[in-house]
Amino acid sequence: MSRPSRQEVPVKTPFARRLGRALAVLALIGASTTAAQLTPAAAATPALQSIVPVPASVTPAAGVAFPLVSTTKIVTEAGSAPAKDVGTYLAGVLRPSTGFALPVSDAPASVPSDSIALLLSGAPASVGAQGYQLVSTASSVTVRAQTADGLFAGVQTLRQLLPGRIESPSLQTGPWTVPGATIVDYPRFGYRGAMLDVARHFHPVSTVKRYIDELAQYKINNLHLHLADDQGWRIQIDSWPRLTTYGGSTQVGGGAGGYYTKAQYTDIVNYAASRHITVIPEIDMPGHVNAALASYAELNCNGVAPALRTDTAVGYSSLCISKDITYTFIADVLRELAALTPGPYIHIGGDEAQSTSAADYVTFVNKVLPLVAATGKSVVGWHDIAKASLPASASPQFWGTSTSDSGVSTAVSRGSKVILSPANKAYLDMKYNSSTPIGLSWAGYIEVQDAYGWNPGSYLSGVGESAVRGVESPMWTETVVTPSDIDYLAFPRLAAHAELGWSPWSTHDWTAFRTRLGAQAPRWVAQGITFYRSSQVSWDPGGTTNPGTCTDPAWSASQVYTGGNVVSHNGHKWTAQWWTQGEEPGTTGQWGVWTDNGAC
Repeated sequence: MSRPSRQEVPVKTPFARRLGRALAVLALIGASTTAAQLTPAAAATPALQSIVPVPASVTPAAGVAFPLVSTTKIVTEAGSAPAKDVGTYLAGVLRPSTGFALPVSDAPASVPSDSIALLLSGAPASVGAQGYQLVSTASSVTVRAQTADGLFAGVQTLRQLLPGRIESPSLQTGPWTVPGATIVDYPRFGYRGAMLDVARHFHPVSTVKRYIDELAQYKINNLHLHLADDQGWRIQIDSWPRLTTYGGSTQVGGGAGGYYTKAQYTDIVNYAASRHITVIPEIDMPGHVNAALASYAELNCNGVAPALRTDTAVGYSSLCISKDITYTFIADVLRELAALTPGPYIHIGGDEAQSTSAADYVTFVNKVLPLVAATGKSVVGWHDIAKASLPASASPQFWGTSTSDSGVSTAVSRGSKVILSPANKAYLDMKYNSSTPIGLSWAGYIEVQDAYGWNPGSYLSGVGESAVRGVESPMWTETVVTPSDIDYLAFPRLAAHAELGWSPWSTHDWTAFRTRLGAQAPRWVAQGITFYRSSQVSWDPGGTTNPGTCTDPAWSASQVYTGGNVVSHNGHKWTAQWWTQGEEPGTTGQWGVWTDNGAC
């Protein structure tokens, strides 16, 4: 299945975007259009009703709360370095906002009062390898798990039991209390992923780390990095150095491009591991390879290197299937990449190979599968690879917009498990609606309810719950340039996908979810996440700063502002430069729409 709009929708320049918007605004000024106003939640949602993903079981303890105070300590399973690492991570989250020392030490035989305990004993068997039990009382909070992965998941829930301002990087005012409860929790699917395309627009190590931190708090445990495409090659390969020095020199729309040295990639892998996230590298093949073909003429069937490309067209490039050097090249790349990647998977792409004949495509995949196996890794590929006969260890990743695929169902019958990323449900680069300033729309618009309203366990015919490895949220970056762009498209939809991957299907309820989702706003504001404030969600008013102190009218997506109008939003004053319609202050500032005049 092709993605035609990658070809049809060019990336507009900022001027073209402004001009198009301005024309739309001129039409809107004379129209009497109205839109539903966003009504904030009347009051903050209680913490135990605010957790995303929703836990398998929550039993409140009425009238009980644990106070986090200056003398609170964190104790971890004695002698366990992984448990201590989780404790150190938790302290690092809590110290900036509270100002508390929160020392981390080995736990004694019994949990001391005024402590947060992270223990690798006593958890119910039902929590498995990734789940946890959290018990909060008036004197302590105890997280028990069978593994450090489970402790880390429990810590993410504990964060959400504290007020959203706990996430602030600067000192905040308490009190800090954890409601009394017993929570038993474990994931629906072991694989919960997100993909970041760093090939179309290169994103530096700092941006990737920031995204890793955002993923971790919603119990996402795999980061799929799309490292090579037509517009750029982003990972150093010593045996083929021009892949980066030449093939990595540009990106969509032109510009400097960039790439990761092996040391930088290792830094990303290690940072992800510290957040209990596995990195899955992707080298797309046999299509999406123009950067490689431009770097080495011998990889082309005609021996002529094409020019570098900075447009968004797809389907035109292909490795030369009949040349032996093609497979030498692939083996070298896979070998070097596998040596840098401790996780079990390598992704070989395989989508949109429109310049490769059907017979050549199957030949190619059948030759590449053993090359991956030789590195000791298991294959993941876009579901197109299921046209070949896959081993049971291979995972086709479904990206289509239908609800059936014969190749995928055949692979499942042979023992494969499927990663689900249906483009019209899970692609984070799809626009929310026609007014979304960035993103694509070839698979349709995806509002928050659309992102939440599907069942991975029964979505594809012939692929039952037991055949689903998990859910992944891809973000292609044809239009994604800054960390704010990533935030705006990922949040809040990423949280919806995280719940689909973690929470039992029996808990699935849109009305309850949007209440819990709205309660995330103060957390995201404190973290500086520039999220899309969907009108489908009642956002917790705690998600604004300095509430009630602005005298200017509140920003509204339904209004047109011209001529220097000033509005209030998130506790700041904002001036419209000369036009805007539906573009939220703070999320699209790189296009000159709003000026932030500072706090009210």
